[in-house]
Amino acid sequence: MAQLTFTLIQSDLHWEDKAKNLAIFQEKIHAILGKKQVVILPEMFSTGFSMQPKKLAESMAGETVAWMKRIALEEKIILCGSVIIEETKKYYNRFLWVLPSGEIQHYDKRHLFSYADEDNEFTAGDRRVIVQVNGWRILLQVCYDLRFPVYARQQNSDEYDAILYVANWPEKRIDAWDTLLKARAIENQCFTIGVNRVGLDGNKFEHNGSSSIYNSMGECLHNAKGREDVFSIILDNIEVSETRAKLPFQKDKDQFTL
Repeated sequence: MAQLTFTLIQSDLHWEDKAKNLAIFQEKIHAILGKKQVVILPEMFSTGFSMQPKKLAESMAGETVAWMKRIALEEKIILCGSVIIEETKKYYNRFLWVLPSGEIQHYDKRHLFSYADEDNEFTAGDRRVIVQVNGWRILLQVCYDLRFPVYARQQNSDEYDAILYVANWPEKRIDAWDTLLKARAIENQCFTIGVNRVGLDGNKFEHNGSSSIYNSMGECLHNAKGREDVFSIILDNIEVSETRAKLPFQKDKDQFTL
């Protein structure tokens, strides 16, 4: 079991302006005090939640991915967040997990937000992704995935230690965000971390953040609502093992194949 430091960056985003967003996040990352290990940015952090992939998409050799690799190397951190990526003539809302070595793992958003036509502009991912670092196993998820608990459900009693959601979740539905993050923590007996944005987007939707961390009992360890925020917390995954040993609810779960 091991400790790991997570830093959540809750920021306003400049609509479809990669240069400004990357400059702002670079400044915020450089200013983080203390130990930095995993730094988490929101969904589509370089553009905002835009349905213009033809205009904004990059390849995996593009400027935003190159920026993430450079920052991860300079700061000796794992840097993660989602970006609009074009690959094989398809567009993906891709959650990138970038190591200081330059190695990248990625998860393509499975549940596309049809209410905003995301399903018409992007291609859904077809696989769950669990990354590993320092003895931790972390399930990567993006925004709307939060509404679909079966996809996040542990396939065995000890599959992962934490779920990480990055989002552009609007203020008008923020109660659902708060409630579902807590529910995912309780039902999977794991840490659940959600990183959202603040501010008005290009479609005039207001966001008030509520980036949060819940422990394996569903207790809120941090919530940032209504403001920009940079917050670091040290978590120990021994807590997850202890909760599952003390309260072995997972053994009674329904069996299914997704």
